[in-house]
Amino acid sequence: MANKKLLLLSTGGTIASVVSDDGLVPEESGEQLIQMLGNVPYDITVKDILSLDSSNIQPEEWKVIAEAIYKNRHDFDGIVVSHGTDTMAYTASMLTFMLQGIDVPVVLTGSQVPMNVIWSDAPDNMRLAFAAAASCEPDIYLAFDRKVMRGCRSVKVRTTAFNAFESVNVPPVAETTSDGLTIHHQAPHHHKECVLNTKIDTNVSLVKLFPGFDPRMLHAMAQNDCHGIVIEAYGLGGMTYIRRNVAAAVGQLIRQGIPVIAASQCLYERSDLTKYEVGRQALLEGAISAHDMTSESAITKLMWGLGQGMDVDQIAKFFNTDVAGEVTLK
Repeated sequence: MANKKLLLLSTGGTIASVVSDDGLVPEESGEQLIQMLGNVPYDITVKDILSLDSSNIQPEEWKVIAEAIYKNRHDFDGIVVSHGTDTMAYTASMLTFMLQGIDVPVVLTGSQVPMNVIWSDAPDNMRLAFAAAASCEPDIYLAFDRKVMRGCRSVKVRTTAFNAFESVNVPPVAETTSDGLTIHHQAPHHHKECVLNTKIDTNVSLVKLFPGFDPRMLHAMAQNDCHGIVIEAYGLGGMTYIRRNVAAAVGQLIRQGIPVIAASQCLYERSDLTKYEVGRQALLEGAISAHDMTSESAITKLMWGLGQGMDVDQIAKFFNTDVAGEVTLK
């Protein structure tokens, strides 16, 4: 491992933050992070590409990160991206689609506490990320609190605890114990050429159903240039159809050429529109199941698909395709 050449792409986040009069702001460079980290058994090159709180990481920044990874991927054995935690799962999911067939391990990591604080989780997370970048098969990963997860399956589930991320509906790829880094579920490497494709359509929406939700809100989105919607429905994908007929509104949007993805509000397991009448009504109207995808993966997959010019039928087929391990299909 000592000969592994690794690249750190620094983007800001809590890991690089310092105290200011306005609260924590990212100001530490990647080189400063490495200096505070101390000795690691790798040949590390650092490039600072952004310096942002991840709440300010948006589609424009996703493109910057994806392009930097693509440009540098053949010069290094692995790439680590330091990133704020709040939107890291969205970035990891989008990179999965923008960099399909990635031919080098790419590992996102960050921390709940800045690197310069004595009780910070940043050193352990960065060491884990570098180890994963040096050891795992090519893919997009997220490393946090001793676990290495597929990026498109990761979700931030805690705001302050160190175990802030979970691998949803699939086990972690690897974890560290007293035995070191143990790889359990290596991502299958598809031997296809890596393609950089950053074309996306950001005119989408993510909606969480609640009792009393007015389906006219969906029509208002469509009237304001929304091109696709992910609905976090109830349980297996149930949608209201009495009084406030959400299922009928979904059908109207589908017929207008606006794809509607039915995900579940439940963090674990899947949506299945075939089991209950409240799901079948939506299915009959044309709702597209997200199966067991995370909401982060569903919304980024929708953005990417629409960015390729896909129509409703093509989006439906796309969501019934496992592109890079983001969904379990039966």
